Amino acid sequence: MRHAFAALFLLYLSFISQAVVGADFAALYAAHSDSVVTISTVSSKGWGQSQKTESGIGSGVLINEKQILTAAHVVDGVQTIKVQFKNGDVIPATVVASLNASDVALLKLSRAYPEGTFATLANSDETPVGSEVFIIGSPFGISQTLSVGHLSGRMNRGLMAGGLPIEFLQTDTAINTGNSGGPMFNTDGEVIGIVSFILSKSGGFNGIGFATAINSARHALLSSSGVMAGFEGILLSEDTSKALNYPEPGLLVQRVNSESVLGKAGLVSGSIPAVIDGRSFLLGGDLIVAINGLVCKTPHDFTMIRSAMSELNEHDTYSVTIYRQGEKVDLIAGTPFKGLQEIPVSETK
Repeated sequence: MRHAFAALFLLYLSFISQAVVGADFAALYAAHSDSVVTISTVSSKGWGQSQKTESGIGSGVLINEKQILTAAHVVDGVQTIKVQFKNGDVIPATVVASLNASDVALLKLSRAYPEGTFATLANSDETPVGSEVFIIGSPFGISQTLSVGHLSGRMNRGLMAGGLPIEFLQTDTAINTGNSGGPMFNTDGEVIGIVSFILSKSGGFNGIGFATAINSARHALLSSSGVMAGFEGILLSEDTSKALNYPEPGLLVQRVNSESVLGKAGLVSGSIPAVIDGRSFLLGGDLIVAINGLVCKTPHDFTMIRSAMSELNEHDTYSVTIYRQGEKVDLIAGTPFKGLQEIPVSETK
C-alpha cells in the first residue's frame, strides 16, 4: 500500500512539473524554425543626384513551395526583395498582393523551394487570451531568433478585410525591428498571426506588440476566389456618412488588390488621406452599400453576406452596389465578366 501511494505521489509530482514547465519551446523551435525566413529589401528614393538607396530587413513565413506571408510595410514601395532561408539559400521574390490596413502581404518566390518546411495556418479565433505563444524572426537582422510570451489581448480598429473586422493580436512576446512579418505560433506550432507593430515611447520594445490575426490575413489575401477577398474598407456610421455627403452608411473602400474579384471588376480604392474624429481614412474610393442586395452597414451584415456567398456556384456573378462620385451604380463581378460593367441602379430590373 505504501509503495502504491509513493508511486501515485511521484506521478502527481511529474504531472505538476510538466504543467509548470509548459510547452517544450526547444522542440517547437526545432520543428518549425525552417519555415521562417529573413526578408532583405532595397528601395530607391528621390531623383537624380539626390537619389538615395535604402535597405530594409524583415521576416516572413513559408506557406507553400512558392509563397511567403509577411507584413505589408516590410515590402511596400521596394524595388528588390530577397528571401533567405535557414540553410542560407537566397531566392528573389515579388509582391503578389499587399494590404496596408491589415499589414499583410503575399510574396511569390522566383523559383519553387520544395525542400522547405511549410507552416500550418491555425484558426486564430481558437487561441484564448493568456495562452503561451512564440515568435521566430530576425530582430535587428539576427535571423532565426526565438522569443516567448503570451497572447495578451485582441484589438480591431473598425477596419474590414475579407468581409471581417481586421483583428490584431496583442502580445508581451519581445518584438523588435526586423521581427515584422514573422510568424506568431501557438503551442501546437501553428501560425496564429503575422507580426505587425509595437507600441513604444522609446522606440524599443516595451512589452506591447501586435500581430495581424491569421484569420484576417487569410480572408484578406488567401481566399482570392471570393468577392469579399482582396480589398480593405472602413465601416462608416450614419453620422460619418452624412459628414462625407453619402446618403447612407456602408463600407468605404481603402485599398484594392487588382487581381481580386472586385479588383478586376473595377472597384476603386481611396487616395486622399484624411482624419475624422481621430480616425485615419483614405477618401475618394467607392462606398459599398450592398452585395447581391444584402446591405453592408454593420459587421453582422457581412456574416450574412458570407453565408449567402457560400451558396453560390463557382461561376456565378456578383452584383455590388456602390456610390461613386455621387452616383449609385452596380458593379457586376465574376469570372464570366471581364473588366468594369457599371449599371445605374435606376435602370436595373
